[in-house]
Amino acid sequence: MGGPVQIPFNSFIHLRQGDATALYLQIVFEFIKAIQMGLLPEGTKLPGTRDLCRVLSVNRNTLIKAFQDLEAQGFIEILPNKGTFILSGQQGANRTRVKGDSVGDVLSPVFDFRKSTVLDDPAEISSLPYQFNDGLPDPRLLHTDLLARLYVSKLKQRRSSKTWEQVQADSHRDFIQQFTNFLNLTRGLRINSSQLLTTSSHEICLYLVCKVLITAGDNVVVASPGYYLSNMSLSDSGARILSVPMDESGIDIAALSELCSRETIRMLYLTSSYHYPTTTAITARRRMEILELAHVHGFIIVEDDYDFDYHYDNNPMLPLAALDGNPSVIYIGSFARSLPVGFGYGFVAAAAPFISELKKHQRILEPGIDLLKEQALTDWIKEGDAHRLVKKNRKLYKERRDHFVELLRKKLNGRVKFNVPARGLAIWVEWLDEFNLMQLRKGCASRGLLLPTTILYQNKQLIATRLGFGHFNHEELSQVVSILSQALIPLVKENQENSEA
Repeated sequence: MGGPVQIPFNSFIHLRQGDATALYLQIVFEFIKAIQMGLLPEGTKLPGTRDLCRVLSVNRNTLIKAFQDLEAQGFIEILPNKGTFILSGQQGANRTRVKGDSVGDVLSPVFDFRKSTVLDDPAEISSLPYQFNDGLPDPRLLHTDLLARLYVSKLKQRRSSKTWEQVQADSHRDFIQQFTNFLNLTRGLRINSSQLLTTSSHEICLYLVCKVLITAGDNVVVASPGYYLSNMSLSDSGARILSVPMDESGIDIAALSELCSRETIRMLYLTSSYHYPTTTAITARRRMEILELAHVHGFIIVEDDYDFDYHYDNNPMLPLAALDGNPSVIYIGSFARSLPVGFGYGFVAAAAPFISELKKHQRILEPGIDLLKEQALTDWIKEGDAHRLVKKNRKLYKERRDHFVELLRKKLNGRVKFNVPARGLAIWVEWLDEFNLMQLRKGCASRGLLLPTTILYQNKQLIATRLGFGHFNHEELSQVVSILSQALIPLVKENQENSEA
């Protein structure tokens, strides 16, 4: 710490005037205890002796004598013309550790609390030079100049005569209206501003929807294989998850219909336009069949359209929410994934009474409005920059997808099968040889490439990976596919030798 901070000494340095123990020794003992408990970390610069005397209400000579004793014991260091600093060398073998004398011990809970068995963070932190993910944008392409300009313009604008509450309300109303228009135009929705909720993230949207819709024990249907993060949220809400397989047209409608005849289904969770993780798009006919089943059996459809912006054909498939003539579809999505972290939004489009209920719970999680952020994004949409950015990035990511497909066909020919996705930033790759994906992960890691466990899918019938390509440029894509090929060779050889034995 470069300088003395405002330390509440009186909260942990307790001196007793008239006590049998000399006052300077009381100061020594209290400082040692504070250092051992972590209240005065190593490097802390203490105030000057005159200032500290006033705080502790002691004579300066008494304090100086105490500091000399503390320095002799190695608890502080007094540097002329620089100040007095806390040391930590005394925490080694020269002291006997007393239980409860560290911050961690002091803060260890002595009470029971509920522990989640489904919300452990699956993310992996790695220093490897190349790292696959499940389909994230390239942070090097984030557009900050425009937002910086918009932010500065909002900070410089003249103060309004309105109250802060009025400014917030007007700004939020304008933002929601612009956002509603944007969604209606780009995704074919037919909603008004009362049917839209915006949050700081896609994950909060799903959390709020689950909280309001699901009661413990409710049956929720998901496609298999499915999205691990959404399954975590659904399980945490108390849902009983029922899986239905996928086929080439989307979720298996026969299996779904048979399940509906046996069970009372509360909700169907779908990533309809671009299924996670297989990238399968639900066909137009299958979409109508799903809507008809929802109408007959009375279940809710939660449609998660997490990657709509990244479609590469001229005829993007509209979400179910754009087709439904009744309010049985709750549409969840994300906005501005090509913007820096903190600028994006999650949103829910649904019937107005349901949105009103969600807002009650949102006020607990997100009680305030980021006024400048909303104003900047409102102008970003109004000026057409949102459309231009989406169009520009779509072209670049399509080039990366095509290059990745070419590399997979060239370097892994006969070893993998996949369909070229019409949208999204990942390709679902099924491996034709039999091997353990964890061994492939290990071989890739030894060559500098991370395959996170969250993109690996293996059972008796399936060996597959969801390989995100959006965050790699052409040179990096060539390198990672080469590593995949190199790591695969010894696994295939071993499998062949085992087959011949």
